[in-house]
Amino acid sequence: MNSNYFSEILKISNPYLKEEFSKEQIESLLLKTEILNNLIDNKEIIRKWTDIYTDFVKNEYQNEYENTDEKLIDYLNEKDGIKIIWGNCLDVLKGMKSESIHLMITSPPYYNAREYSQWKNINDYLDDMRMVIREAYRVLDNHRVFVFNVGDIFDNDNVKTTSVWGKRRIPLGAYFTKIFEEEGWTFVDDFIWDKGEVQSERHKNGDKPYPFYQYPMNCYEHIFVFHKHRDDKTKFPCPVCGTLKVNGNAYSEIGLKSWECKNLECFERSPANRGKRFSLKTIMTQGRQNDVFSIDNDFIKKWRKDIVKINPVIKINNKGENVLGHTAPFPFEIPEFAIKMFSYPNEFVLDPFAGSFTSVIAAKKLGRIGIGIELNKKMFREAGIKNIYNNFSGIFDDSQIKLSEFDFSGENK
Repeated sequence: MNSNYFSEILKISNPYLKEEFSKEQIESLLLKTEILNNLIDNKEIIRKWTDIYTDFVKNEYQNEYENTDEKLIDYLNEKDGIKIIWGNCLDVLKGMKSESIHLMITSPPYYNAREYSQWKNINDYLDDMRMVIREAYRVLDNHRVFVFNVGDIFDNDNVKTTSVWGKRRIPLGAYFTKIFEEEGWTFVDDFIWDKGEVQSERHKNGDKPYPFYQYPMNCYEHIFVFHKHRDDKTKFPCPVCGTLKVNGNAYSEIGLKSWECKNLECFERSPANRGKRFSLKTIMTQGRQNDVFSIDNDFIKKWRKDIVKINPVIKINNKGENVLGHTAPFPFEIPEFAIKMFSYPNEFVLDPFAGSFTSVIAAKKLGRIGIGIELNKKMFREAGIKNIYNNFSGIFDDSQIKLSEFDFSGENK
């Protein structure tokens, strides 16, 4: 090693830069690296070079998408506080940069379960959800996660009949899993949210204790984990020596390209003289394996099994009033799980169906930037904003919460 190690990185990497980028692109990249010439510590040079290079590759990819909304982008670029966007989430997502969100969490409106979520039939509902899931794939950063909470419901799908006898158990979880996979996502896990003991007994058909009359009361929902692995064949720097002298080493998961360092002067070689093997995902994760990013053991134990007991949210007080202003809030534990397990401090966390804004509240409490998109401004704004401030009472004052709103609805955009 020497004090001008970046020049060595460029010397070795130059042929590979020319393979990956145009002359203009290389000049643009190198303009961003001037700060590296003044650094002495080789590890710092490698780390910052890798960050600059990775951001450059992402920016080039983002520039391929031409339908961003500049006012929305300016709003999102103010990297602080809680961000509430009013509007149709599909329209909002279409206005966002590609791969600009680090984690998505949501519980979608259930098919015909509330007055604000009505469709002609189940197929129309799933078609609308598919469009959102497709756009979410573009907006979520590569090799990141979408945590998706949904329950199987009892209703009429209105496909064959609208009569009451058309009601049945509708496996929304299965339908959504199929849609996610068809839109490019990888199914990872299905945590079962155990809601505990149910009080109702109407499902028992108590006066008919015979075969074919007894069915269980629904007391669970799905908490799905999906990965995005867009197959990106761009070469990335070896995390040990920082050079681009790397060869493709097949895939470590579907869509997750891995590489092997071929620089014989690399600081790390195996006993068999093999180079470091890595991927863009390991560049992101292995550089953050220290106390700053560690998850406490009790929390890991709570989620060590894929059946997790969480009490439903109590939204009605002893006066019969809905204190959250939303008829279907999901518990804090779900976004807390997603944020702790699949994101890092100061990253962007998006809930496209924000509802009572539980996800953005959890994001703020855990040091992330929460973005909530909600369609029903007239119905949920007053109660939603109140819920956010109530959650930070005694923790932050109003100026520290830094809540801001952006209206993306058609008439006000």
